[in-house]
Amino acid sequence: MHQFDPMNRRHFVKVSALTSAGLLFSRLTSLAAGNLSIINPPDEVWAKSGEQWFKLKHALALTYTHGPVLVVLKQVDGMLTVHASSPGIQLNAVKLKWKHQAGNGTKVLGDHYERSYGDLAWKTPDPSAKNPWYVLLNDGGDTACFGVKTGCNAICWWTIGAETLDLTMDTQSGGVGVQLGDRHLHVADVITTKSTEEETPFATGQRFCRMMCPKPRLPKQPVYGINDWYFAYGNNSAELIKQITTLMTDLVPDTNNRPFSVIDAGWATYSPLLPGDGGFMDDFSRPNDKFKDMHKMALDIEKLGMRPGLWTRPLCASYKDKKSLLLPKIPGRDDPKAPILDPTIDDNLARIKHSIAIYKEWGYKLVKHDYTTYDIMGKWGFQMKDTLTAPGWHFHDNSRTTAEIINHLYHLIREAAGDMYIIGCNTMSHLSPGVFELNRTGDDTSGKEWDRTRKMGVNTLGFRIAQHNAFYATDGDCVGLTKDIAWDRNKQWMQLLTESGTPLFISPQPDALGAEQKAFIKECFAKAAKVQTIGEPLDWMTNPQPAKWKLDGREVNFDWS
Repeated sequence: MHQFDPMNRRHFVKVSALTSAGLLFSRLTSLAAGNLSIINPPDEVWAKSGEQWFKLKHALALTYTHGPVLVVLKQVDGMLTVHASSPGIQLNAVKLKWKHQAGNGTKVLGDHYERSYGDLAWKTPDPSAKNPWYVLLNDGGDTACFGVKTGCNAICWWTIGAETLDLTMDTQSGGVGVQLGDRHLHVADVITTKSTEEETPFATGQRFCRMMCPKPRLPKQPVYGINDWYFAYGNNSAELIKQITTLMTDLVPDTNNRPFSVIDAGWATYSPLLPGDGGFMDDFSRPNDKFKDMHKMALDIEKLGMRPGLWTRPLCASYKDKKSLLLPKIPGRDDPKAPILDPTIDDNLARIKHSIAIYKEWGYKLVKHDYTTYDIMGKWGFQMKDTLTAPGWHFHDNSRTTAEIINHLYHLIREAAGDMYIIGCNTMSHLSPGVFELNRTGDDTSGKEWDRTRKMGVNTLGFRIAQHNAFYATDGDCVGLTKDIAWDRNKQWMQLLTESGTPLFISPQPDALGAEQKAFIKECFAKAAKVQTIGEPLDWMTNPQPAKWKLDGREVNFDWS
């Protein structure tokens, strides 16, 4: 059994006075210095090498061993830090297990690895369900929170079993275990908290997000503007961008916070193997014939009263690239016409850095980078149920975990971008805070299907807005303002984005802009340019598409049908 110092560790509250979530929290935590709640050392520590899981033996203090595998835990500053080494053998994962019993009626809320997919909700505990990064438990009274701090070096998830709370920290390098050599890996930092008497579950979630990310990198002012994707869908041009930017000019408020005009996919040099495919392009440092001069394009946008922004896909390889520069083919990443760069090769990183830096030289003030998770893993987040990626493959450098490799890529993009704002799209949610100012937190909305906007947009905003200005500015994605979607529906979505205080981006199809639409956009732009109170979903405990919201101190009801 673990021996605890009674001077530093005592029960958080009296067990008899607690509901089930509070009871679980009290059994798994103690008080540390400064009255911080800290999770107790686990009852069991496991590790995985190859296909084999094995239980580690508890040695001195908080040290656990099995053969060459060593896991060291430390309780410091309200955190349980996890460190691991495995000289001579691959390390696929580390798992911590705490014994518990979740009471009847407890609901749980987890996150997603990257974007969410319209499926976030408070759910009945499911032992087979993975809750990426953090998990909240609520019993109708107390809310207990368990998570890892952002920027960790493993891809982590929580599972709520019948009798255990498990934290799995995936340390693979691609689809095989990392080869750490003599290196000691700082895997993750585990933190926890419980609701106070005054807090709603939403307020507790917000506070916990701030605990997980103590130093977010946030925009200096609210970010808003236009993006061509949801009516152009890659069929854009310099003339189209100037047209929609011009249409918005009279709607821009008189403020020192100008909106952005973001050029989405379709501007770069096409691959001859995929002509006209804006999603996979050959060279993201050179424009195609529809744009020709990207520096002039940026100047034109600024002359029209907006700030220029640009979309990119960093890991696209050229059809001419040598195979030695590419990631190996796996399911989801096996199209010979769409090769992907290996982000552990220096030449590839130099190419990515050059492309990001050249956008700044051209005069762009924001860059939206996309697809990095899918390009690396060969899967979308909703497909990462049994495994995060296909087994058996590895990077050129498999001495670092996938999370470490992604962290390095993100920081390289950050460095190259300088003072440009960065929107991460399809980026690992928990690895983006502190690096990117904004994050696209849900899958695509739509300019064609209202059901998709309702599912992806409303759900992600309702269940990830607690991360807003705690991790980054949470971008719930665009209003696809087209003739294919009824205005009364898009008007509500635009209102929610505006009055929730989150980034507002509109994809304005010119033919869909009548007097009523322009007047409302002008009103929304004026609000979006200023700091708004963060909205709170009021019915999110029971409604996956929250319809009741607290916005600027008042209750607003939406009809998402």
